[in-house]
Amino acid sequence: MYEGDQPALEQALGKSLQQARKKAGLTQQELCMKAGLSYSTLAKIERGAIKAPSIFTIQSIAGALGVGLAELMGEITPQASEVPKKRTKSGVRFVYFDINGCLVRFFHRAFTRMAEESGTAADIIETTFWHYNDQVCRGEMPLEEFNRAFGDRIGLPHLDWTGYYLQAIDPIPEMQELVKWAASQYNIGLLSNIMPGLIDEMFERKLLPEVEYKAIIDSSKVGTIKPEEQIFAIAQDWAGCEPQEILLIDDSRANLMAAEKMGWHVLWFDDYRPEESSKHVRDALEPAP
Repeated sequence: MYEGDQPALEQALGKSLQQARKKAGLTQQELCMKAGLSYSTLAKIERGAIKAPSIFTIQSIAGALGVGLAELMGEITPQASEVPKKRTKSGVRFVYFDINGCLVRFFHRAFTRMAEESGTAADIIETTFWHYNDQVCRGEMPLEEFNRAFGDRIGLPHLDWTGYYLQAIDPIPEMQELVKWAASQYNIGLLSNIMPGLIDEMFERKLLPEVEYKAIIDSSKVGTIKPEEQIFAIAQDWAGCEPQEILLIDDSRANLMAAEKMGWHVLWFDDYRPEESSKHVRDALEPAP
């Protein structure tokens, strides 16, 4: 997502996408299915109504259309985003932020609500959730199948996890502000184990900071999850940096250890102490003289 007042860019992208879709003989609904996007997101991109969608979303669309990213984007890709910004004292010039537990508070309230509605104990609901979570976040299990299997096991036959999730999470104000500041200093990205469509929905509802993201690594789209080595290799490729130039901010020590093994810098975020943790992150991101 590129921040800035660029209506001509957005309209040019929308027109290029619409032409490519029609050339491929696809309706908007058919392209949404192939690219794993919501209908509202695709429609807004084609109208030029989204302020520069993420490059990762555009790559997904290009793949679904069977065209190269360069062919779809043509000469309209903003070049400024390719220029590295500042470096920290430790040499970091690209920062990846986790989402759950870092930018938004985790969704345990959803389990409590589901327990109240189903009569099933909250600990059983949470255990059942984690039984399926990795498969869905890797994109191996469709969300519809997850809803059906999860709902059947806890006594909620018409379960809609997306609805429970979006109602339960809260933005962490300290980190939301920090991300905006970090985006003005460095190239940044999101690196999240997450279910299909949730990042798009979170942007739609303004639950994530609206800043310039150079890379958005959505586990359900790349087919691998943290702490697996493959997802860090993909993220490193998208960052366009050497390992020692990347910092991961995450609330999972297992994920941080895996990133550190790849040669990345890492920082643990404690969402129970967001003010203290955010200050720690900001201090670590002070630019080099």
